[in-house]
Amino acid sequence: MIPKSDAREGITIFLKGILMGACDIIPGVSGGTIALITGIYERLISAIGNIGVSPFLHLLRGEKDEWEKGITLMDPGFLVVLLAGIGLAALIMSRIILFFLDFYAAETFAFFFGIVFASSALIYLKIEKADHIIAGMWVFFGLVLGYSIAGMDQASLGHSLPIIFFTGMVALCAMILPGISGAYITLLLNQYEYLLEALRSFDLAPVITFLLGGVMGLLAFSRVLRYLLRNFHTQTLGFLTGLMLGSTRLLYDMITIAGGTFFSVWPLVIIGVVLVVGMEFIWRRYTALSKKKGIE
Repeated sequence: MIPKSDAREGITIFLKGILMGACDIIPGVSGGTIALITGIYERLISAIGNIGVSPFLHLLRGEKDEWEKGITLMDPGFLVVLLAGIGLAALIMSRIILFFLDFYAAETFAFFFGIVFASSALIYLKIEKADHIIAGMWVFFGLVLGYSIAGMDQASLGHSLPIIFFTGMVALCAMILPGISGAYITLLLNQYEYLLEALRSFDLAPVITFLLGGVMGLLAFSRVLRYLLRNFHTQTLGFLTGLMLGSTRLLYDMITIAGGTFFSVWPLVIIGVVLVVGMEFIWRRYTALSKKKGIE
């Protein structure tokens, strides 16, 4: 029989996974932010960072204690339950988002625009005031690159499995960064609606390819991302701010293509902004309360 405390923890982690999955499907909203708000971010990053082949090498050598220690550091129970919640939410949200894209495309892209705009602004606000001159330079570089990428013919990328694999590598790395949306990366690379449709229709080939690319990206680049944020914090946040702001060109174009105008859908932009600001407020309240409890 599973102890009640373990069952309660499992249910809690599963529900947090559902929240993360629901937000990961929305371009501009970061599952990493939800992980921070719900208090599992450090545990998630630690578990991902400890994934590797060394425990299995210990097993082959007959070093049982070292193998068990390595597996424990990977926190497999936590990851499996969390991923189950994320997966369930992704399946449900894919149907909801596709419904709105089918019938309210301009309004949906306007909602995404508000989310991305507010998220990029909040990323910039995390930079120390003394570093704003340096950050401004990197914002400009990111802005130019983001605007250029958004102006490309994304349709020319197609939906081949190698492209989907690459998208997974980039998008899932982005998902573990608070404030950066993996779903928005898939939108920029013209895979967003295609992958949502694959989820809705249970087309497993592209979904599995995307996930395999994501796993490869996490294993290969998660340490690099942490290194950049630790040693080049200002430059990285400035660049990401500009990249997201510049890439909103794509959402503006999508609103126009869907038959809307920015002025006709501005209430949805405001709702998107309010959603992100509300999440930031909750995160800051959570952080303040956590620090207060730590002091006490």
